[in-house]
Amino acid sequence: MSNRREFLKTAGLASAALSIGLPQMSFSMKKEDLFKISLAEWSLNRPLFAGKMNHLDFAIEAKKHKIDAVEYVNQFFKDKATDKAYLQEMKTRADGEGVTSVLIMIDGEGQLGAAKPEDRQQTVENHKKWVEAAKFLGCHAIRVNAYTAVPYSTHPASEQEAIDVCSSTLRRICEFADGFDINVMVENHGGFSSNAKWLAELIKQTAHPRAGTLPDFGNFRMHAEGEKVFSYDSYRGVDELMKYAKGVSLKPTVWDDFGKEHQLDYERMMKIVVAHGFRGYVGIEHGEKDREWDSIDEIRANLDTIRRTLENA
Repeated sequence: MSNRREFLKTAGLASAALSIGLPQMSFSMKKEDLFKISLAEWSLNRPLFAGKMNHLDFAIEAKKHKIDAVEYVNQFFKDKATDKAYLQEMKTRADGEGVTSVLIMIDGEGQLGAAKPEDRQQTVENHKKWVEAAKFLGCHAIRVNAYTAVPYSTHPASEQEAIDVCSSTLRRICEFADGFDINVMVENHGGFSSNAKWLAELIKQTAHPRAGTLPDFGNFRMHAEGEKVFSYDSYRGVDELMKYAKGVSLKPTVWDDFGKEHQLDYERMMKIVVAHGFRGYVGIEHGEKDREWDSIDEIRANLDTIRRTLENA
């Protein structure tokens, strides 16, 4: 009865607001977070590779640290993509903790831009099982890499050739994923893909609603020649990729245009993210050696603070 009275009260206030020209959203029952926080499994790659942590305990450990959404990395259950019993155990543990499974990051399943058509088709086939696994776990997406056999070059012809071969492969993965309601995100992850303009054009040319970006604040290092590093400004890059973003990956360091790394300006970057209307998950992808959880906790606290600051701005 009290719930009904509260509903009627809220509905009445909303109607009154409309009658005098006030926005109805002022009386919404719950304010939407500007963004949500998740944890990328790669943050814990050292203890996982060393056998000090079990992949099946990832969601449980995340919850202990006040994080209720996780991003898996296929490297830690590489041979389990079609093992329904194993996937069910992952799902049971996450669901039991009230933890949302957000995505699976896919590595080692072939290049989008492989040199031979048959190799590109094999890349498509290799990713299908991970699309199905993501659906089973309740994820909304997989993350893929836009690696290519085309040698890295800033020459426009090379850049376009790399887009041409990658986009056709990406589209075929998206067409398969569409049947499972799964998005396919490309992360800026070195080479051509760490040039935000190139990656944005790749998504545009793929021309499929399931194709999107996973802007990573710290992955704008494109190439190195000897000691000279070629990089792309992280703030500009994120701004250019957010139009297509279906997720965001946070590292606490960023790049400028001159091959130099700097500490992340959280408020500046998150203002860029939310200005594009993004309300999805910002995945923490950082864990300092021998103090992984402490560094994760620090980043989560920083994100909580910035979120409150932006919500009250």
